[in-house]
Amino acid sequence: MATPLRISAGELETDAIMDAIEDGRRVVITTTAAQNEYEVTLRYDGSVYYCDTPTRLHRHESQREMRSCIRKMGYGADGGDGADA
Repeated sequence: MATPLRISAGELETDAIMDAIEDGRRVVITTTAAQNEYEVTLRYDGSVYYCDTPTRLHRHESQREMRSCIRKMGYGADGGDGADA
């Protein structure tokens, strides 16, 4: 398995995050909510995209859904507005 890519929220553009997970890498994103720091792991198994948070495993059936999640949650540098590609 490839070494996970570890970044902070907003460090990379959504395209770069998507490229990494579609290449088989896990992307571990450090983010903050309610003054608490936590990690989210994004991954792709070839058919389903996953966002593994400390409280829940989210499944996304399409690239569009995953991109929307990355933007909505502010994980990408171009995130935070909920826009779709």
